[in-house]
Amino acid sequence: MATPAGAQDLQDRPTDLPSPTEIPSNDIKGGATADQVRFSADGIDYDSKGDIVTARGDVRMNRGGDRLRADTIVWNRETGLVTATGNIVVTNPGGDAAYGDTIELTDSLKDGVIENMLVVLDQGGRLAADRGSRKDGIVTLDDAAYTPCSVVDSKNCPKMPSWKITAARVVYDPVRQRIFYKGARVNIFGIASIPLPAFSNPVGVGTDSGFLTPDLKYSRVNGAEAAVPYYFRIAPNRGLTITPRLFSAALPMLQAEYQALTTKGAYRVLAYGTVSDRTDTLAVNPQTAQNAFRGYFDASGRFQFDPYWSISGSIRVTTDRTFLRRYDISRGDILRNTIKIERIDANSYLSIAGWAVQTLRVGDRQGLQPFALPEIDYRRRVNDVLIDGGRLNLQVNSLAIGRAAGQNSQRAFASAQWDLRRITPLGQEVTLTAFARGDIYNAGNTVATSVVSYRGEDGFHARAIGAVALDVRWPLIGQFLGGTQRLTPRVQIVASPPINNLAIPNEDSRAVDLEDSNLFSLNRFPGYDRVEDSTRVTYGVDWSLALPDFTFDANIGQSYRLSNRATLLPDGTGLSDSVSDIVGRNVLRYKDLVTLTHRYRLDKDGLALRRNELDATIGTRGTYLLLGYLRLNRNITPSLEDLRDREEARVGGRVQFARFWSIFGSAVVDLTDRREDPTSQANGFTPVRHRIGFAYEDDCLRLGLTWKRDYRDTGDARRGDSFLLTLAFKNLGR
Repeated sequence: MATPAGAQDLQDRPTDLPSPTEIPSNDIKGGATADQVRFSADGIDYDSKGDIVTARGDVRMNRGGDRLRADTIVWNRETGLVTATGNIVVTNPGGDAAYGDTIELTDSLKDGVIENMLVVLDQGGRLAADRGSRKDGIVTLDDAAYTPCSVVDSKNCPKMPSWKITAARVVYDPVRQRIFYKGARVNIFGIASIPLPAFSNPVGVGTDSGFLTPDLKYSRVNGAEAAVPYYFRIAPNRGLTITPRLFSAALPMLQAEYQALTTKGAYRVLAYGTVSDRTDTLAVNPQTAQNAFRGYFDASGRFQFDPYWSISGSIRVTTDRTFLRRYDISRGDILRNTIKIERIDANSYLSIAGWAVQTLRVGDRQGLQPFALPEIDYRRRVNDVLIDGGRLNLQVNSLAIGRAAGQNSQRAFASAQWDLRRITPLGQEVTLTAFARGDIYNAGNTVATSVVSYRGEDGFHARAIGAVALDVRWPLIGQFLGGTQRLTPRVQIVASPPINNLAIPNEDSRAVDLEDSNLFSLNRFPGYDRVEDSTRVTYGVDWSLALPDFTFDANIGQSYRLSNRATLLPDGTGLSDSVSDIVGRNVLRYKDLVTLTHRYRLDKDGLALRRNELDATIGTRGTYLLLGYLRLNRNITPSLEDLRDREEARVGGRVQFARFWSIFGSAVVDLTDRREDPTSQANGFTPVRHRIGFAYEDDCLRLGLTWKRDYRDTGDARRGDSFLLTLAFKNLGR
């Protein structure tokens, strides 16, 4: 096998392309047709004895869409041989351009031999060789190189491409839009690294069947991993990728992914399958199944039938709770399956949906997981109702929830909300709201729900809900510190009669917590199953300051309940007493470099921090630091799993130390201890996972190495280190 010379010149040549427009004809024989050679030059000599035409000075020839430009061209009309020298470029009808020092062509301008050849492909990429030929449109090069990468830097100066393929022989077929290699190697940063004895790749943006970039990993559980995907091009809009995954410490796994794009939408189907030992997630006496089949199925799609109607859905199912984590496919703890039909126009929305979940959480029973079929939601907006500016929002909703071994419930309701917004002569923004809703619920097997306040009562129950609200804001704007400040006091009064809540099952209103985002909501409960009643006054203030480089936004507020009736809001949510806790948010921004967001909740009695949440983004797109901290100190009973306290810190960042080089990392630490959550296994500083790595990425190559460590065991998904090598050749096609 020949060894590539490796000295091919891939740089641009200082030669202009011949114009694609028709050039004037210096036809010697007369009677020019589209198939005859047409040419122009600064000077032309004709040897009538030898029937040889010699053209000098910016010579241009054109025949049937093939064009030639050179400093000197000698055309032997008897033999049909065209010899060109000096600043040569030949283009074909497809737009490919071939450059060289000397060239010998037939007078069809299609076949010939070029010295010091460079071919710039119209679809992207370039080929270079000391010598090349073209016959019947096929370009053949010996000791050649190919790259789709840029050969100039940001200052338009020549540079070495990030990667190229060198080969003993390269054949380019413009009809098939494919390049074939023999005796090839992939050179990264000028180093011959990966042998490819026989290889081919398409050019341009299309796809074709072939091998994709391999994956290389190492993990403590599975050992070394190598995956070599192969893409099958079924049609221009459909393809199948088959990926065998080989492990040094586990049996092989097969991955398959099918993707399709239609005139109405797109869909994909992904599946994994293998055989391995499976250990369950029981904390005491875990059991191991030998050579069990394990796998995962993931499908999703969306179709738009017309401007209004669409359908979307997803299916995610796995054989066991640790498969996805063990093979580093996903770290989610819930798999959600959905189907939804929607109709959307300017003033209405209709959704008919169904969903089901598979839990991967340790200790959760799958039989207690809900599934919904159907969930119907219809909303309509009507403007200028009763008076000019009055807006009416109508909603009809129904939901049926079932469980294989738990509580079942069904609900239906219809609601109407009327809003009127006015601006007073003094600038106050006044919003008047009237709300009414009628519900009917049916529940069964309520004793299967462990939390009594979530159960409701068996059988059918009806509920009527009504509320009126008055919301007043008064923006005050002025100058401050050379910028503009805005101070907006706000007061809201909501009145609602006593509501029958406890007879109704609570499926979607469990994670209630007072925050700045729901302080002025008509109902501070999430979802529909619980509704806040009684009369309350909510008050707060927003303040913002805009300076040339800085902006600062802050809000703070509290509410006071006028009724002495016992509330169903749990202790620790900030809403259980007549006077609520104090909530607020501060956001500081400096240009596009710094964003700091602080959310908090202060106990109304001692101003203790019940919620302390900080998120910071510092830096540019290339170099940045992400910080996050959350502490929930609400003293809520541990039986309400949706409201358990926790403390967590997150950090992530990236440092770009050169134009294309960077290092990155992230970590998550669980700071929860037994005092905050008696059910927690953390000791107050328990790392969850981290990753550290480096990366190189330009317009043509992505290269990186990542070290990840997981600190928790879950069944056969063991804690330990894993390493991922990333190598992706961009613009190589499929």
